[in-house]
Amino acid sequence: MVLNKQHPVARILTYLILLLWAFAVVYPLIWTLLGSLKNNQQFMLDKPWALPDFPLLWSNFSYVWTKYGFGGFFINSIIVTSASIFLSLFLASTSSYILARFAFKAGKALYSLYLSAMMIPMILGLIPLFFLLNDLALINNLFGLIIVYSASALPFGIFVLVSFFKMLPKELEEAAYIDGAGYTKTFFSVMLPLAKSGMISVAIMNGLTIWNEYIMGSVFTNKPDLYTLPVGMAVMQTEMQYRTEWGPLFSGLFLSIIPVLILYIVFQRQIAEGVTAGAVK
Repeated sequence: MVLNKQHPVARILTYLILLLWAFAVVYPLIWTLLGSLKNNQQFMLDKPWALPDFPLLWSNFSYVWTKYGFGGFFINSIIVTSASIFLSLFLASTSSYILARFAFKAGKALYSLYLSAMMIPMILGLIPLFFLLNDLALINNLFGLIIVYSASALPFGIFVLVSFFKMLPKELEEAAYIDGAGYTKTFFSVMLPLAKSGMISVAIMNGLTIWNEYIMGSVFTNKPDLYTLPVGMAVMQTEMQYRTEWGPLFSGLFLSIIPVLILYIVFQRQIAEGVTAGAVK
């Protein structure tokens, strides 16, 4: 049935389902913000689901930022995530373009190898990765984390971007070649901008995974000044020992969500275009 001719009852049910879904998504964010404005007494003695009492404890944000070094964790996560996304996108886009637009004998085998890497959890390679990074003097080094995260994000990026480059008309490349552009200039000036929506979708998905990653970050770094957000928050809760400060913990959690929300708000149109294009393909 066409959407604009949908039965009124069905339309109302659709709106109700969408409203319930929106509430299920937004409410945890609101509850996290409200929890960050409470003290321990409100969590323990009052109902934890109740609204915070006045005055609101906005000081929890500055307290967790300075007392537990949350600012350092935040900066480390931004550095590691941004560099990993940039490196993985560069490698994935160049590899995907070659696999999609150039026919060679090992192309299908190489593409299958990348896809098979998506089926192997990174945790299975944790021990050999540790010894490898240790031999390269990259333990307790943010550059070591960047290399590991970039490699782990590469298969998914190639899986998505190969489809995007295959969808682009070959006439654009031929026109660029006629105008005197080489392979490199054609890729960076013509083909890469056309795959922008796919690049943004891959960046968001991989960035969210890297931003929230805990296991490899805790294994490959054991210095407090190198902790990323997930590792730092886990250590922060441990340092609280017998008296968990729930307000600062919720403040730190809410601060860690903000960059992801900003990315979704700014690039929501490109993300939708990337998902749609992938579905059509």
